[in-house]
Amino acid sequence: MKGSHSLLCLFSVACALNWMLTAGNKIFHFGPCRVTMSLTEIRSGFTAIKANVQARDPVRTLSILSHPHSLHKVKSSDRCCITHHLFDFYVDKVFKHCKTEDSYVNRKISSIANSFLSVKRKLEQCHEQNKCICGQESKEKFEQILLNYEALNVTSAAIKSLGELDILLDWVEKSQ
Repeated sequence: MKGSHSLLCLFSVACALNWMLTAGNKIFHFGPCRVTMSLTEIRSGFTAIKANVQARDPVRTLSILSHPHSLHKVKSSDRCCITHHLFDFYVDKVFKHCKTEDSYVNRKISSIANSFLSVKRKLEQCHEQNKCICGQESKEKFEQILLNYEALNVTSAAIKSLGELDILLDWVEKSQ
């Protein structure tokens, strides 16, 4: 009898620990691909540095992600592809060039980058399994984002893209 109480207690602790570790995680569907991530954690990290990052943006006349039709009306079948490209873009182009003299901001950027890297890897698995088909529309939308990015110097483009992260996060949430 005493052993069953210990077993029950141990099981309860394991369940509580598992719940705490996965709290905030949500499954997102990008076409046929399912990805678990904590958008709340990413958004919280971004919110903490948003004003600081946007104050560093010297170009107010151009948007990387808000160009008409960049993320609007993406077909369900293209969501996996464009999301894969966007997370790849942020990991490979944006976060690498967003260094500041503020260690707090740099730590938050690093935390967001790690979350993006995790999602990017999951999306790559879908892509490798041919679940993530890229249609012409998703290619054109992503090419427009790259053109907007490449219209600026690398540092300015990276800061602007980071400052627009809420646009991407809103799109991810709304695309569910």
